[in-house]
Amino acid sequence: MAKVKPSTLSLFLLILSSISGGNMIMANGQKTWCVAKPSSDQATLLGNINFACSQVDCQILRRGCPCYAPDNLINHASVAMNLYYQAKGRNHWNCDFRNSALIVLSDPSYANCIYA
Repeated sequence: MAKVKPSTLSLFLLILSSISGGNMIMANGQKTWCVAKPSSDQATLLGNINFACSQVDCQILRRGCPCYAPDNLINHASVAMNLYYQAKGRNHWNCDFRNSALIVLSDPSYANCIYA
């Protein structure tokens, strides 16, 4: 079996994204989610939360709500960024956040915190 270079796979996904109008639901119906890059600094994560929550309802992050815990910036940023990404149509450009986000194929939901 031929080995696929990462750059070839990236190019394929970019072409697939272009053909599908930028909507990142894969051809096989695979859903995607937007999460914060673990390497993002705290100021960036806070800025992402503030921006996303100014555009979409982030009440799910309030104390006592399903996605409040764990109470840390990476978790809250990931939830807020994904809410924004989902609300805006799951286009790759809605999950950039100044290069501090990742589109993932694995559902990041946990416990009662369900990523839409």
